[in-house]
Amino acid sequence: MPITLRELARTLRLPVLAGDVSRPVGWVHGTELADPTPFLEGGELLLTTGLGGVTEARAYVDRLVRAGVVGLGFGTGLGHAKVPAALVKAAEAAGLGLVEVPREVPFIAISKAVSKAVAADEYAALTRTSEAQRALTRAAVRAGVAGVVRRLGQWIDGWVVLLDATGHPAHTHNPRNIPDLTAELARLKTAGGLASAAFEIDGSQVFMQALGSRARGVLAVGTAGPLDAADLSIVNTAASLLALGLAQNDAVDAAQRELRTGQFRLLLAGHQTVELPPRFRVFLVDEPPGDAFSAEIDGDVVVLAAEADGFASSEVDTSEIARGLREARQARQAGVRRFEDLAGRLALPDGFADSLLLPLDQETRETLRVWLAHHGAWDPAAAELGVHRHTLRNRVRKAEQALGRSVDSPGLRAELWLALSRT
Repeated sequence: MPITLRELARTLRLPVLAGDVSRPVGWVHGTELADPTPFLEGGELLLTTGLGGVTEARAYVDRLVRAGVVGLGFGTGLGHAKVPAALVKAAEAAGLGLVEVPREVPFIAISKAVSKAVAADEYAALTRTSEAQRALTRAAVRAGVAGVVRRLGQWIDGWVVLLDATGHPAHTHNPRNIPDLTAELARLKTAGGLASAAFEIDGSQVFMQALGSRARGVLAVGTAGPLDAADLSIVNTAASLLALGLAQNDAVDAAQRELRTGQFRLLLAGHQTVELPPRFRVFLVDEPPGDAFSAEIDGDVVVLAAEADGFASSEVDTSEIARGLREARQARQAGVRRFEDLAGRLALPDGFADSLLLPLDQETRETLRVWLAHHGAWDPAAAELGVHRHTLRNRVRKAEQALGRSVDSPGLRAELWLALSRT
């Protein structure tokens, strides 16, 4: 931390006469001008012997305060035997730290002490920044993006959140302290590019930085006080590592998508490339679930699973995936969730369904509906009906006798499916 006027006075044994001496001293400047403010930047300890005359003490002190001077050192033993009482009174009223500099303490000694303290503070900040950069790099190598977020939060002693491209938290540190950043995030996105912002919200000093030119995410950090230059350097290092990590994740994701697309094309060609359940559906979805095989094919996100949120084919096995993909696309085109529902959208002649199904009782109709839904597969249809497969075969044979036609005929199967779907 920079040296304060109180610490400087204690080190050099300078009597404190008035005002606030707790503020840090950024530099020392000596002057005998009645108005030195045009040559000041703020944060200085001003040294003077009063040889230029400090006749208007109140106005002189007010000018220094407005210029951001943190303290005034008045040299005695030359033009003044002691610090003028009017100056002490004015400094006390304005809260300006005032110390007496006896003749035996040369101004150069004060300058050296402050210069040494500033150099030590800068070296400490540089060392801390260097250590933090090494720690963040190690975290990136060992634990990836999540490790960088966690390590950054430890270094700045605050909360950290990495928001993804949609604005949702991907990784956090001290999540209970994170305020609602929705409005500020919207403003940052409007700025575009590698935008950053600093603001105060819910008692936290917040700094936000967009990651990468492709807006892969946003890093936000919050601390009790404003970030100093060293902390900002640490945050910028973390932002660079996170942007690199997200870019690498994008490359891995792209390679995985290409791999799954290749695997799906092999499945279409009849080659078993992934582990799949015996029976499943082909779904067209917006976002694939994480627990099922998915691939991108000709602009569609395809999922092979028993259940998913999307447009679905009828049940298929690994040899029927091409048909399942066609059915899922037909369902989407017709605006139905499942391919089986498509039959209800087709136009049938008046009385067709009633006429075809007239010879069949209700049990036989339900048996045919389930059996056809399983594409004539005996075991899964029998399991759904809760009967033995021999019982199922007898019921289907009974239906054939009543209809006077064989259910091995694709035409009859199609007619029955359409008719059963309308009843």
